[in-house]
Amino acid sequence: MNYFLKELVKLAITAYFVRHGQTYLNRYNRMQGWADAPLTEKGIEDAKRAGKNLAAVDFDYLFASDLPRTMATARLLLAADPNTDIQEPTPEPAFREEFFGYFEGANGAELADMLGGVEGYHTFAQMAAGWGPDELKDRIAAADKYGDAENAEQFWTRINKGFDHLRQLPDDSVVVVVSHGATIRSIVQHFSNEYDPSESPRNGSLTKLTITDSNVHVDFFNKLHVPDN
Repeated sequence: MNYFLKELVKLAITAYFVRHGQTYLNRYNRMQGWADAPLTEKGIEDAKRAGKNLAAVDFDYLFASDLPRTMATARLLLAADPNTDIQEPTPEPAFREEFFGYFEGANGAELADMLGGVEGYHTFAQMAAGWGPDELKDRIAAADKYGDAENAEQFWTRINKGFDHLRQLPDDSVVVVVSHGATIRSIVQHFSNEYDPSESPRNGSLTKLTITDSNVHVDFFNKLHVPDN
């Protein structure tokens, strides 16, 4: 292929999104967006498992949301991967969790009853399935008396900056991004209709995306191991 044609061909970026390990707020079913809590013992094992699984992936970059739980997960992931030369994850604030504003730390079941009980929704997953992740963001933002929670437009303005950053990497790069449950589910639902919107990514799970200039394709979602195919 000559140089001119090569310049016209944009190779894809492969991205493995990893949900951080379980935290104490996860364990207690508390809303955890920009608020944070340490990893539990299970959360440490979640991170190590992800690292061992990604040892088979020759990745070039490791990014993590700048929140402590994702940075801790990323460091444990690196420690469990004997094949990488990366020493430290690069913080990427764009891939933070959704910000729940006034509802940070709230009991998840109580929030679901307050927002969705009238319509028969009693869990975050049921609300995400019934309304879709973006409408759920807008409803949480509308219910926040302080006006701090992110609505869908604010969320996607931030997330799209992260994708723009990934698209600026060298062609054919393979990256790992340690991020968050609601963020990963929102990305998957935004770019694919093949997955159950009530399914939340498990702590330490892997989701693979193929990113081009004009598209994001979801190759797989919420796997505890890298599939053979």
